[in-house]
Amino acid sequence: MLDRLLGRASLKERVAELEEENHHLERQLDAEKERRADAATERQRAETEVNRLEDRVAELQDRVERLQDEEGESTFRAEETLSRARLSEVLDRLESVETEPEGVFTAYVDAERSLPGPVRDAFGDRASLVASAAPCLAVTDDAGLLSACLSVPAPPSPFTGWADTVQLERSWFEPTGEHVVALVRSDLFAMSEYDGRERTAFHGFDSELKSQHSKGGFSQSRFERLRDQQIDSHLDRCRAAIEEVSPDRLYVVGEGSVIHEFEDLATAMKPVDATGEPDAALDDAVRSLWTVRLRVP
Repeated sequence: MLDRLLGRASLKERVAELEEENHHLERQLDAEKERRADAATERQRAETEVNRLEDRVAELQDRVERLQDEEGESTFRAEETLSRARLSEVLDRLESVETEPEGVFTAYVDAERSLPGPVRDAFGDRASLVASAAPCLAVTDDAGLLSACLSVPAPPSPFTGWADTVQLERSWFEPTGEHVVALVRSDLFAMSEYDGRERTAFHGFDSELKSQHSKGGFSQSRFERLRDQQIDSHLDRCRAAIEEVSPDRLYVVGEGSVIHEFEDLATAMKPVDATGEPDAALDDAVRSLWTVRLRVP
């Protein structure tokens, strides 16, 4: 009664309205701060990616210019995808080559760097083809009778050298001895232990990820953060499974966006597109891992 007589009732109502409006503005401010933080993070990621792509473009431009300057054959004399039996036959043939001291040249050429001088000297006017086949194991001899570039599923560190035989190890090209292959996707993990090509153990699981959000703005940002957290948790499970086995040789295949998380554990890594249930997806990934391409300059 007194509030109404003194006019305080309307004043209290106005104060309540202002407090509610203030709370609303505070929520808007918090949402805007979070949006700006997300935007800053995305901008940093974009700048990092732009820098990486600019470096890659410069590298590719340098390679194009180098290949244009190179003289010689413009195409390979032969190209072949090697099956199991054919691969063993080719490797047997390369291992059987024997010459006088320093008669055979072998190099593993990394695509991320310029073609080494010894490779240019050894292949002469065919060096441009070696550069286009990189990364590869490149083999030739001092008489020009031998010439081959092979993709390497489990590559060694880059090297060059002359010897009396071709310098290679079977484990670079085909599964030998005890090893582990792990297939890692953002939503799936499959791992098998092998002795040569024989599977001796298998372990796999999948993780449910939130489907694509239909809204934008703040809700989309929150969805993406939650999805990233789910992927991080899944990758932690993958790492724990691998470390429990503690393999001496580990080959990691799967999504290119996630396999780099296991670089410190892997003997070799290869991005592959493997779909389906863990067991079948791993089989497809293993076949892709050990696929070898032969090119003859």
